[in-house]
Amino acid sequence: MKHKVGFNPLGRKTSHRKALHRNMVTSLFRYERITTTKAKARAIRRTAEKMITRAQVDSVHNRRTIAESIWDKEIIAKLFTELGPRFETRPGGYTRMLKVGTRQNDAAEMVILELVSNEPEAPADKKKTKASKSESPKAKTEKPKVDKTKVETKPSANTAAEATSADESASTAEDNVSESKAEVIDEGEGSEKNGNQQTEDSSDKSDA
Repeated sequence: MKHKVGFNPLGRKTSHRKALHRNMVTSLFRYERITTTKAKARAIRRTAEKMITRAQVDSVHNRRTIAESIWDKEIIAKLFTELGPRFETRPGGYTRMLKVGTRQNDAAEMVILELVSNEPEAPADKKKTKASKSESPKAKTEKPKVDKTKVETKPSANTAAEATSADESASTAEDNVSESKAEVIDEGEGSEKNGNQQTEDSSDKSDA
């Protein structure tokens, strides 16, 4: 059992282990994603996150402290000008590990160690989640209301043709009705004249 050991020596001497941390952290900051074993990723993750936390404050002391572990000036400049301000509002947790599988030769568990985005995950409101579950999508879908006052209907060619045909049929019907009335009136007048002539003839006969 390990006692008073706060890190994983990874089966290497001190000089070898420091060189391993330095090289892998430099590669992580350069490419922002590396593939390694789970044991190495967990050991390097601590070193990388401590450096990012220190890089959030750009000062001479912090630059010299990180320059003891990272010997590449370009990576130090990127760490203080890009990575530090990117995670300035994030309270820790700058990296994530994604499981890939096992290595073919020795079955070691492999992972992808990468930097996360700069936006912290906001906690979701419980009230909103409950309301969204209770409301079904069918209830939310409503047909858009159409304002009848604003709708303007333009007469099409078909409607105009139908209107003219209806007017013509109505006019012909009126002409037919007027002709039939005139015939009825003429017949009535003829019958009245015949009746008058018959009465006159009967009166002449009676006088004779």
